[in-house]
Amino acid sequence: MSDVINLDFDREARCGLPEAIFAEFKTPAQCAAIATQLLARLGYALFTRVTPAIRDALIARLPDAPRQERGRALLLGAPPPRPRLPGTLLIVAAGTSDLPVVEEAALTAEMAGARVETLTDVGVAGLHRLLAATEKLRSATVIIAVAGMEGALPSVVGGLTAAPVIAVPTGVGYGAAFNGVAALLAMLNSCAAGVAVMNIDNGFGAAAHAVKILRQLSPRDDR
Repeated sequence: MSDVINLDFDREARCGLPEAIFAEFKTPAQCAAIATQLLARLGYALFTRVTPAIRDALIARLPDAPRQERGRALLLGAPPPRPRLPGTLLIVAAGTSDLPVVEEAALTAEMAGARVETLTDVGVAGLHRLLAATEKLRSATVIIAVAGMEGALPSVVGGLTAAPVIAVPTGVGYGAAFNGVAALLAMLNSCAAGVAVMNIDNGFGAAAHAVKILRQLSPRDDR
């Protein structure tokens, strides 16, 4: 097993972001071995895109490790306390079906020291719900907008606020949504300025980008 595992223990010191392991397509045994090494060296292990089989294997291998489960993300152990980043990250979701991606983004950003708020079930099918939260949108420092179907939410959010908007398409939708491709293309073609687009279901990547933006607002010299 050790010949296929070569972990990067210095990623946070180098890049300013917590280490995370993409669990999907790894075997439960590989994830268990990775978790053991990370806990011994860093004190925590963050896994994204966790399948039920991998979750069960990790808990069986490390039953006494503290854990948080958010969406398809699993945090084992206790990350070291980090200074609070300035500003507020607001994660906006079109529907409750998008919550696994929202939770992955929230857990990742909170680990990095971000203050996270969420606004869910405000998709464009009921636009009044989003418009009622306009003040909240405009008070945010950075916004992550998560949506499937036709992926219109980030463009609308981008037209309501001066904050940078990070769009995350999800695989939610009927057949012509093509597992998130329709939402991805719509977001890439957003007519609102200042919208950056992540890959399909990539809540971790959106959180990482948001954290890097928030870190630029910090007066600390260690960033």
